[in-house]
Amino acid sequence: MKIWLDGGLQDSESARVSVFDHGLTVGDGIFETVKTVDGRPFALTRHLDRLARSARGLGLPEPDLDEVRRACAAVIEANPMPLGRLRITFTGGHGPLGSDRGEHGPTLVVALGDTARRPDSTAVITVPWTRNERGALTGLKTTSYAENVVALARAREQGASEALFGNTAGRLCEGTGSNVFVVLDGEIHTPPVASGCLAGITRALAVKWTGATETDLPMDVLQRADEVFLTSTLRDVQAVRRVDERELPGAPGPVTAKAMRIFDEHAAADLDP
Repeated sequence: MKIWLDGGLQDSESARVSVFDHGLTVGDGIFETVKTVDGRPFALTRHLDRLARSARGLGLPEPDLDEVRRACAAVIEANPMPLGRLRITFTGGHGPLGSDRGEHGPTLVVALGDTARRPDSTAVITVPWTRNERGALTGLKTTSYAENVVALARAREQGASEALFGNTAGRLCEGTGSNVFVVLDGEIHTPPVASGCLAGITRALAVKWTGATETDLPMDVLQRADEVFLTSTLRDVQAVRRVDERELPGAPGPVTAKAMRIFDEHAAADLDP
């Protein structure tokens, strides 16, 4: 397996990042996960735009997006696979053992792993912890993912593949690595970015292609919605068949099934929408 590190391809078994890298010591980094299909990345331009926005929000140097594109192309070419998870990681680089940054410049790593198409439906749980819609990292895709690790572990313990958060105002927000949509009276709704959720790439495309509405939603909407579905880079559009103890029989329902079909058709027609 080949990865991109320090300006070129390296063997993944021998590639090394400093133990003093700020991404490791204090989580000072950002990342993107990009789906690849038969050696081609999906929505790469949108992902790189968000990578740059996250860098600005975190105060990191602006990433050289031309280099990132070259790195992605090189890694994809070196590791052929039908369906892949391309991970772009950009950190503060070698730094001190505290929150101050060093002067060595950022670290860029691009790696690719194979993956499989997700099931058409899944189970989710809600968790008691909250997203802070007013936090310094709100809306940034950073490597500070420990909260997500804890919540996802709880979901796995309960036979689910995702955990959903509310925000500090008690409104529906997002999953650990997904955005959430609900169907009410045949209409599709999803929490607005102001809720504190990540502005997901798949979320934006689903809103555009299905006509979904951004709506401030209470957490209990999950207990009365006709249908619920998730979106993310590797899920695309995935129906929810169970929320906590509530079963949603027949998932995917008709509205979700149509959204899945619309997304697949648009994505197949344009790999960089």
